[in-house]
Amino acid sequence: MKFLLQVRFNGADKVIGALPAEEQKKMTAEFEGIRRSPGVLDGNQLQAASEAATVGVKDGTTQVTAGPAVEAGNELDGYYVYDAPGLDAATAFAARIPVTRFGGTVEVRPMLER
Repeated sequence: MKFLLQVRFNGADKVIGALPAEEQKKMTAEFEGIRRSPGVLDGNQLQAASEAATVGVKDGTTQVTAGPAVEAGNELDGYYVYDAPGLDAATAFAARIPVTRFGGTVEVRPMLER
């Protein structure tokens, strides 16, 4: 079963950025290790939410609004697509993502398989 793991930093990026250089290198290696883990089909960090555009169509006209579709502080900062036997395995994997130790969160959502 595939899961979308939605990563939100919630300030974890600032905490990690304030770590000594050697600790930051270890953290980078951890993130790279997560991306190479068995079951990870895709994953990446996103650019700042301020770079986002929100698109909708009203009365046949495309409307584009600068910025994310969610309130500040709730924006998506990264993601992984993870193939796991079930929710327990997916949540256990999500807990290994380094931001979870520094105030960040990972929302684990099953994907519809079509």
